[in-house]
Amino acid sequence: MLNRTKEALDDFKKYVIQQARTNLTKGKKNVDKKLYNSLQGFIDESPAGFRLYFEMEDYGMFQDKGVSGKKKKYDTPFSYKNKKPPIGPLAQWAKKKNIRLRDDKGRFKKGNYNTIGFLISRSIFEKGIKPSLFFTKPFERAIKRLPEDLQDAFGEDIKNML
Repeated sequence: MLNRTKEALDDFKKYVIQQARTNLTKGKKNVDKKLYNSLQGFIDESPAGFRLYFEMEDYGMFQDKGVSGKKKKYDTPFSYKNKKPPIGPLAQWAKKKNIRLRDDKGRFKKGNYNTIGFLISRSIFEKGIKPSLFFTKPFERAIKRLPEDLQDAFGEDIKNML
């Protein structure tokens, strides 16, 4: 019934997801494409109207908004207080990126990827995660033009119904 209105919302959803995915790729936060592939948008239609919502991996919020560390603070609702990030996923990430410790002469040091995961975890706990706004920026850009697009689409739908 309100086909043009739904199309305008669908265009908004597609734009936000496409731009967020582009930002993830540019920002080098796309190691295993898990977050990239998890970005989705949904439009629910009911007699009361439309509901648009987005989903992504849970850690996507922390990548987008950032997390304040113990020593370095960011303008974000998230912060580390007393629990450090888990070592396991960081060790796996270091292994995928082939990150290894080196001594003063450039030789590889003894220690495995769990050691590297521990060191990265400690660093993130102290310094936090800088906000990337990979999702927030495209959403805010798209939301500025959405009212006009929706108004035009809704007007067309009403004209077609009459």
